[in-house]
Amino acid sequence: MSDATDATGAVERAFAAALYAEGDEGVDTGAALLTADPAHVGEALRRGEEFVRSAWQRGWQPADVIRIVRRELADHHATIAAELIRQENRRYKNQGLPPRWQEQLDELPKTAPRGDRFLYASALLELYRLLLRLPALEPVAPAPGTPVHARVAHAEPRMLVRIRALLAKAEATGYPEEAEALTAKAQELMARQGVDEALLAHRTHAPDTPAARRIGVDAPYEAAKAILLDAVATANRCRAVWNEAFGFSTVVGFDTDLDSVELLHTSLLVQATAAMTKAEAAQRAGGRRRTKTFRQAFLLAYAHRIAARLDEAADHGTAAARDEAGAAAADLLPVLAARDVAVTDRTDEMFPETTSTRVRSAQDAAGWHEGTAAADRAGM
Repeated sequence: MSDATDATGAVERAFAAALYAEGDEGVDTGAALLTADPAHVGEALRRGEEFVRSAWQRGWQPADVIRIVRRELADHHATIAAELIRQENRRYKNQGLPPRWQEQLDELPKTAPRGDRFLYASALLELYRLLLRLPALEPVAPAPGTPVHARVAHAEPRMLVRIRALLAKAEATGYPEEAEALTAKAQELMARQGVDEALLAHRTHAPDTPAARRIGVDAPYEAAKAILLDAVATANRCRAVWNEAFGFSTVVGFDTDLDSVELLHTSLLVQATAAMTKAEAAQRAGGRRRTKTFRQAFLLAYAHRIAARLDEAADHGTAAARDEAGAAAADLLPVLAARDVAVTDRTDEMFPETTSTRVRSAQDAAGWHEGTAAADRAGM
C-alpha cells in the first residue's frame, strides 16, 4: 500500500469517526488517527479545501465563515479556517473573484503556529464538523470560479475619502459637539453622493441594480445593534434583514448607499460604545452600580432615538438635494422612488419569508435616559 493510499484511508477513518457519528467522542479518535503520521494531517488539510469550497457553493463568504467559526468555536479554529480559505483561494488565481471578496481575504486572521499536533488535529476536525453542517444562505454574490463580467477598478471616490476622514475624527474626539458637527457633515456628503449617483445612472442609462452585503451584528446586545443597523439602512434607502442565528444582517441597496450604511453604522457603534462607557463611569461615581440591564437599555434607547433622528435627516437631505439639483430636480423624486421599488423587490426576492422579532423591553430607566441623551449628542 502506498503512503498516499495509507494517508487517504486514515483520513477517511478519522472523518467517519469525528464528522459523521453522533456526539463528540469521535473527535479524539479521529485526532489520534490523524496524528499517527504527519502525512495524515497534510491529507486532511487538503481535504479541508473541499469543505470550504462547499460553503461557497451554499452562499457563504470568507467573512461569514470566520464569523460563525468564532461564534460557535474559538479563535484558534478561526485561524485554521483562515489557513484553509487561503489555500482554497489559490484555485482562482487567474480568475475574477466576486465583488469585495479580496477585501475579505485581506482581513482574514493571521496564520499562527500549529502547536500541539493532537490539539491541532482535534480543532481541525471540530472545524470540519461545523463546515459540514452549514446551511445554504441567500447568495449575495456569485461563488468564486463562476464566470463574471470583468470589473473595472476605480480609485476610491474623493467624497468617500472625505466621509471616512470625517467619521474617523468624530470617533476620536472627546467633545460631543465636535463629533456631532463632523458626523453631520459626513451624513450630508453621503446624501449628496447617493443622489448624484442615482441621477448619473438615470441620465446615462447605466445598468445599475441593487446589490446585497452582509454586515456582522456581534454579541453582546445583538438586538439593539441590529435595530441601529436597520435605522441606518432605512435612512440610506436600503433594507436590512437580520439573521440572529448567524450573527449578521443582510443589507440590500445600491452600492453607493451600501458604502454609506457600512461607514455610518460602524461609526455610530463606536460613538455609542464610548458614550455608554462614559455613562457607566458617571453612574459608578454616583454610587449606583449598573449591570447588563443598564447597557441593554442604553443601546436600545440609543438605537431608538437615532432611528428617529435619521428619519428627520433623510427628509431634510432629500429636500436639500432637490434644491441643489436645479433643472434636474424634476427627475430626482421619480428616480429615487424607482430605486426604492427596486430595492424592495430585490429584498422580497431574497427573503420571501421574513418574520418580525419582539425585542425585550428596556428594564433600566437610567440606561434608557442616558442612551437617549447620547443619541441626541451623536452627530447626524
